[in-house]
Amino acid sequence: MATIPEQKKVGMVSLGCPKALVDSERILTRLRADGYAMSADYAGADVVLVNTCGFLDSAKEESLDAIGEAIAENGRVIVTGCMGEEADVIRARFPQVLAVTGAHQYEDVVEAVHEAAPPTQGPFIDLIPQPDVKLTPRHYSYLKISEGCNHSCAFCIIPDLRGKLASRRIDAVLREAEKLVAAGTKELLVISQDTSAYGVDTRHEERLWKGHPVRAHMTDLARELGQLDIGGGVPPWVRLHYVYPYPHVDAVIPLMAEGLLTPYLDIPFQHASPKVLRAMKRPANEAKMLDRLRSWREICPDIAVRSSFVVGFPGETEDDFRYLLDWLEQAQLDRVGAFRFEPVEGAQANALPDPVPEEVKEERYARIMEVTERISAAKLAAKVGKTIPVIIDEVGEPDEDGDIGATGRSQADAPEIDGQVFLRQVPETLGAGDIVEVRIEDADAHDLYGALR
Repeated sequence: MATIPEQKKVGMVSLGCPKALVDSERILTRLRADGYAMSADYAGADVVLVNTCGFLDSAKEESLDAIGEAIAENGRVIVTGCMGEEADVIRARFPQVLAVTGAHQYEDVVEAVHEAAPPTQGPFIDLIPQPDVKLTPRHYSYLKISEGCNHSCAFCIIPDLRGKLASRRIDAVLREAEKLVAAGTKELLVISQDTSAYGVDTRHEERLWKGHPVRAHMTDLARELGQLDIGGGVPPWVRLHYVYPYPHVDAVIPLMAEGLLTPYLDIPFQHASPKVLRAMKRPANEAKMLDRLRSWREICPDIAVRSSFVVGFPGETEDDFRYLLDWLEQAQLDRVGAFRFEPVEGAQANALPDPVPEEVKEERYARIMEVTERISAAKLAAKVGKTIPVIIDEVGEPDEDGDIGATGRSQADAPEIDGQVFLRQVPETLGAGDIVEVRIEDADAHDLYGALR
C-alpha cells in the first residue's frame, strides 16, 4: 500500500516591524496551502526563511546576524524582506544563501522554497481548508491596508525598499477583518507606511460592502471596522497606527467618542522644531498640532496619543532640542519613543552638514526620555482609583498561596510597544483575549496595577 510522503518543513525568522510580520504570515499561509509544515526550530526545517529589516544600519546588522545564525544551524537559507533589495551585500557575506528576494515579493519567495525543497504533498491531501497562519496571539491581529509610501523623508529609504503607495481594495480589507474577528480576534491593529494616505493612489475608489458603497479612505475604513461584532454587539478594539496628521484625521476622533474606534492614535511626529522638520522634509505645523490635540481631547477625553521622535538629526542645535522638549511639555503625549539619529545607506540625510556628535545624541536621548517618563508617570498616576477596560494577554500559574496573576493592556497600550496592566488574584477561568473591567490600584512610569472590579 502506498504511503503518503512526509511533509517538507519550513522554518521562519521574522525581523523588523509589524508590516514585515504580516508579510511573514502571508508567506507561511501560502506555503502551508502548498503542503508544507512549519518547523519551530532550525534542526527540523528543510529550509529556513529569514525575513529581514533594512530600515537602519543597525537593523541590517541584526538581519545579517540572523542569516548567519540560520546558515550555521541549518545551512539551507532563503532571504526575503526589506534588506533583500541589497542582494549583493547579502551574497558577499553569505554566498551560500539559496535565494534572495525583496519586500512583499510573495510569489518569488514561494517559488524559491519550491526549488529548494520541492513539496511532497499538496492541498488535496487535506480536504478541510486550513486557516491562515498567524504569528500573533489569537486575540489580536495586524491588518495591513497598503504597501509603500509617497513621502520622501530625508532619513528614510522605505519608498526605495517598498515602493510608492499601493492601497488594497477596501472590500478586501474589510473581508479580511471580518474573517479575523470570526476566528477570535478581539483587537485589530491597522498598519501601513502611511495609514492616513490610504486610498489616495486609487482616488478613494468605492466598492460595495454589505450592500452599500464604501470608499477606500481611512475614515470610511474606521467606521466600517467599528461595525464588526466580537459578540453581544460589541465592536473589536481597533487601533490606528502610522497616522500622519492630515486634516481629515480630525474626522475619526468622533468615532472614538462614540466607542466605534479605540481612542488611540499612533502619529510619527519625529520632531517639533520647524527648522529640523524642514530638514527632515516633514510637515512643519507643530503649533497648529497643539491646538488640534486640545480639540481632540475635548471631543474624546480618553484619547491616547503615542509618537516617536528622532534626536541628533544633522543640524539639530541645542535650541532645536529645547524647542522639542518645550513642545512635549505642552503636548502631553501619552506614549513616546525616542531614537538617536542613525545614518542609513541611501538616505538623503547622510549628505546634510553639521552632524551631531554621538555623545551629544546620548545626552539628548537621556533628557527626552526623562521628560517623557515624567509625563507618562503623571498621566498613569491620574488613573489610580479609576475603572478601565483591559484586554488580557496572558494568565499566569497559581503561586504558593494559590493566587493567579494576569497581564493585559488598556486601550492606551498597543502590544509590544506600550505599557501593560498587571492584575492580581484573577479567577482561573480568565483567559487571553478576555476584555474585563479593572480597578487601577497603583502605577509607575510605564505600567498600571490593579484587580478585577
